[in-house]
Amino acid sequence: MQFLDLPNCPVEEADIIILPVAYDRTVTYNKGTAKGPKAILDASAQLEFYEEDMAWSPLQFMKICVLPQIEDDIAVAEADFHQGLYDCVSPLPAKSLFIGLGGEHSITPDMVRGRMPDGGTIVHIDAHADFRASYHGSIYNHACPINRLRRMGYDVIQLGIRSLNSVEARELAADSHITTWFDRMLQKPSNWQAMLEQLNNLSGDVWFTVDFDGFDPALVGGVGTPQPGGLSWHQGLDVLETLTHNPKINLRGIDLLELIPEPSCVSDMMAAKFVQKCLSYWGKAKGFDSAPKQGSQAGINDE
Repeated sequence: MQFLDLPNCPVEEADIIILPVAYDRTVTYNKGTAKGPKAILDASAQLEFYEEDMAWSPLQFMKICVLPQIEDDIAVAEADFHQGLYDCVSPLPAKSLFIGLGGEHSITPDMVRGRMPDGGTIVHIDAHADFRASYHGSIYNHACPINRLRRMGYDVIQLGIRSLNSVEARELAADSHITTWFDRMLQKPSNWQAMLEQLNNLSGDVWFTVDFDGFDPALVGGVGTPQPGGLSWHQGLDVLETLTHNPKINLRGIDLLELIPEPSCVSDMMAAKFVQKCLSYWGKAKGFDSAPKQGSQAGINDE
């Protein structure tokens, strides 16, 4: 697998590491999120190398490695699968930007644990709170990752939430380490600006987890559990830019989840473009545009 059809460098040389995780064992509505990583990477072949917001071709300057896709094995217990995910992620080079592609949202906690073991803040875009203690008898269900992360000690800022049960609502309201910006709240410009200011004031280790159903389904309809409402494309980019350009934080990883490929390929392309924005915004903020042109695009014509 490749991003932008560019060659993969050795992982120890990579500035950007992408890990596809084809796991959707606990999905409870639309099936197919395990096909999301391949669809995103396939769609990326149709993108330009040049990224217009930051006005550069980031992979002229940075090297990328797409790791072999992690596949589910139904014979492996849920706990063992998630421990294996941790074991895969934890030894990866700390200097690189890590991007996990799912797959369902249950994969997030053990990637976070592998990359950010000493605590930090989770910034979470989603339609759903994902704060159930367990669902269908499992703490590893895709309805539970944010609850798992809080139990591990991480702070959480949630954006775009518009589906949760009464227990989740009560527990979120009572937890001083969670800020929930409900979707309706964020339609007011003053609240949107207050949320961005909160992100701009963050410091320390941060993880950015994005369930694509956090966006408006008119923008990305190929998701496991769609809900009306949601963030616009440019709102999502505002959040990304605020995080990547905040010099006080160490962005330990990003995961992009719950995409289901669909015939129009609109959802696939939106997700692929968002991956490109992630690496471009991060790389520009880190000053890679001043580095020698020795990235993965070196020697490849921009037709």
